[in-house]
Amino acid sequence: QERLVESGGDSVQSGGSLRLSCAASGYSINSYYMGWVRQDPGTQREAVAVIDSDGTTQYAESVKGRFTISQNNAKNGLYLEMNNLKPEDSAMYYCAAVHRAIAMSINRAFGVIAQEGFGKWGQGTQVTVSS
Repeated sequence: QERLVESGGDSVQSGGSLRLSCAASGYSINSYYMGWVRQDPGTQREAVAVIDSDGTTQYAESVKGRFTISQNNAKNGLYLEMNNLKPEDSAMYYCAAVHRAIAMSINRAFGVIAQEGFGKWGQGTQVTVSS
């Protein structure tokens, strides 16, 4: 059974750091583009970062230079290091996967991973940043 389980969310002050983790079971990470998406209540789910199995990454403009996505293929683990957090980063963060046969490229994976019918997501972990 495919499962994505996130952890590491917390409440921090502006400028703080967090590291999110995702344990992927039932997935062969090499068959998927893996990533993180986030959603604040009342807003659309948005892609934050995506990583290819060769380590190629893509980030949302709003998080470039502050967030780093990484994965451990041997452990089927995905991570998001978040630094210099801002109140606008507050959201539910979801570990996400989109099959390589669907996305075909990291650019397309970034474009669809947050969309219904394309990406698969875990249950989420809450990040709250106070000013």
